[in-house]
Amino acid sequence: MKKLRQLYEGKAKKVFTTDDPDLVIVEYKDDATAFNGEKRGTIVGKGVINNKMTNYFMQLLSETGIPTHFIRELSDRETLVRCVSIVPLEVIVRNIAAGSFSKRYGVEEGRLLRRPTLEFSYKNDDLGDPLINTYHIYALDLASPAEVGLITEYAFKINDFLKSTLAQCGITLVDFKLEFGKTSSGEIILADEISPDTCRFWDSKTGEKLDKDRFRQDLGNVEGAYREMARRLFG
Repeated sequence: MKKLRQLYEGKAKKVFTTDDPDLVIVEYKDDATAFNGEKRGTIVGKGVINNKMTNYFMQLLSETGIPTHFIRELSDRETLVRCVSIVPLEVIVRNIAAGSFSKRYGVEEGRLLRRPTLEFSYKNDDLGDPLINTYHIYALDLASPAEVGLITEYAFKINDFLKSTLAQCGITLVDFKLEFGKTSSGEIILADEISPDTCRFWDSKTGEKLDKDRFRQDLGNVEGAYREMARRLFG
């Protein structure tokens, strides 16, 4: 399967058409951004790690009954996936207070939440991806009640699976962002990525951050954190 025309370039990935209209190729970049693009840089090797880690999780989730866009890995940085129309919602699951949640609600970082929380953000860079509730979603026709219900069900199932899988590697899943898409037949499936770019991973014993927060907060050893996550998962 060969790349034809570039369809899209985002902060971390490029997407290319193929000779099959239902399949596209995703190419992962080393570019890093934070704070809605205000901070930019490069994390050497992260594209390779994010590609491999995303594909690993997507395959495992597919085996548990979560439909995903994954078809097959083509190279270190390229993966063949199902073409979808992205639902314009960022779906955020939180197990522990951190990041914008801590700032927004005045909760100390690291506080274990009584139960996992689910947030929706309107996926719109120009507006800063504002928080949105289900009434807004339905009013703006971003997704139907049935679609939101299915996305919610999938999100919590994914959380349960990732928490248990990562715990075996000595990693605490703090929070993570998901994106879903609709296929040409209207099926809702998991898309985008699951990686240190989109998740907060903390060492279960030391609390060391092993994700993009090291870039956001200028903590140093960013590449080392990504490599450590790959080592924990793949050896």
